[in-house]
This record gives sequence, C-alpha cells and structure tokens, in this order.
Amino acid sequence: MNTEDLALKIRQHAVIMTHLGKSSHVGSALSMADIVAVLYGEVLNVKPKEPTWPERDRFILSKGHAGAGIYAALAETGFMPIEKLKTHYQDGSDLSGHVSHKGIPGVELSTGSLGHGLNVGCGMALAAKKQGKNHKVYVLLSDGECDEGSNWEAILFSSHHKLDNLVAVVDYNKIQSLDKVADTIGLEPFSDKWRAFGWEVVEADGHNHSDLKRAFATQHKGKPLVVLAHTTKGKGVSFMEDTVLWHYRTAQGEEFDNAMKELGASFNSDSGGKA
Repeated sequence: MNTEDLALKIRQHAVIMTHLGKSSHVGSALSMADIVAVLYGEVLNVKPKEPTWPERDRFILSKGHAGAGIYAALAETGFMPIEKLKTHYQDGSDLSGHVSHKGIPGVELSTGSLGHGLNVGCGMALAAKKQGKNHKVYVLLSDGECDEGSNWEAILFSSHHKLDNLVAVVDYNKIQSLDKVADTIGLEPFSDKWRAFGWEVVEADGHNHSDLKRAFATQHKGKPLVVLAHTTKGKGVSFMEDTVLWHYRTAQGEEFDNAMKELGASFNSDSGGKA
C-alpha cells in the first residue's frame, strides 16, 4: 500500500472508530494522518510481526489523544488485526481513547498527558547513544503542547547531548483544544525558536507526502531534527477542517454519513469496522 492510500485508510478508520465509541479527537487524528502514513509506510524501520525487535526505530505519539490514528496505522501495517479497531473506546477494550502500550504491539509508550512524549523520547535517544545502538527515536507532538515548559527543557537537553538519533515532528495545525494556537499562546517565530535551541529545522506541508519524505531525509549530524509539519485540523472532511469544534465532537447520524461519503468509504457495522 502506498503512503497516500494508507493515509486515506487511517482517516476512514479514525472517523469510524470515534463514531462507534462516541469518543472525541477525530480532528486531531485527521490532521496527522499523512504524517503517520509516511512514517509507518516508508520511514520507520520496524517489523510488524516482530514488534519488540531490538533494532527497531521507536515512535512516540506525544499527542496521545489522537490515538485512533495510530491504532489504525498499526492495524493497516500488520501489527494487529483490522477487526480489532471496532473495539476502540468500548468498555473493556485495550484500545483506549488516549494511546496505550498495554497489550498493543507497536506502541512504545502510553501518552495523553501532554508535554511528556518528547522528554521520554530524549531518554530513549540518549540511552541508545550510550549503548552504541543505531536506531532512531521519532516523537510526534501537537502544536498546543509546545506551550508547555517541559517540552522546551527536552529541546534544550537533546541539543546539548547532540542527539542526532532523535526526530521530533510537530503537527502544526494551528488549533488546540479550545481556541486557535495564536490566540492561546502564540508560537511564532516557531522555527527560529527551535533553531536557537540548537536543532536542525525543516518545514514541510504536512499533507504533501513528497514534501514530508524530503523533510525526513534531511541530514542532521550532531543535531536533533524537528519537522514543522503545517497541517489542517480535520483534514479530509470538509466540515471538520480548520475548526475548533471537531477537537471534542464525534460524528454521528448525518454528519457521520457525510464524512464517510467525503472519504469515499462505506460502513457496515457487521463488517468488523472495515472501511
């Protein structure tokens, strides 16, 4: 499956999963779908049938509330059965709303309390350096969590230790839980801040797969790399795009039907949640 097709499947699954579980954060899952598809479809060195392979790259979803998108990517790339996705956010399910590693192959860290993922990623990258390991650590952050001081401590720490086995990606959709990022705590000049903290910085269109692949191929010897991926919240469903509403809202009834239509999918509750 090419990365564009994988991104579409991730979007379809995310809408279905949040619909079935009546959960939220569908806009966040849709905005990062292309980033996740490029990572799992081409960039990450992983073995779905051997999820604890010691030489694997590590991936952390720091914006853990968008876990539906990661579960979808893992299922579509062979880490777990696609049928399992229909249990998302159901009573007793191990597919929790915020991504969890417990019993889920391919998930390295349970996340959801924002501002922690990059800190753990720094620790993983430093440990790998000290042990002479060659794998990389990738951390996908939200723009809203870059309001938090803990991330900037991690940013300082990783450049100080020259963690060039660490790659951060910011899903820069410009909207956080209750308002636009610029009206909450503005991040600009965002790239200048990362650069001043000693990182290699590259900006990319977060929905253009060629641009994302170019960004991830950036050389950054002696420095950690950050990809500032400019995205649209709710990307792929017109009435969800670029609006605060779909951070917490879930698609039901006519909204769900229209979303499925726009994503070119049908849904049968007896089909195991397959799009």
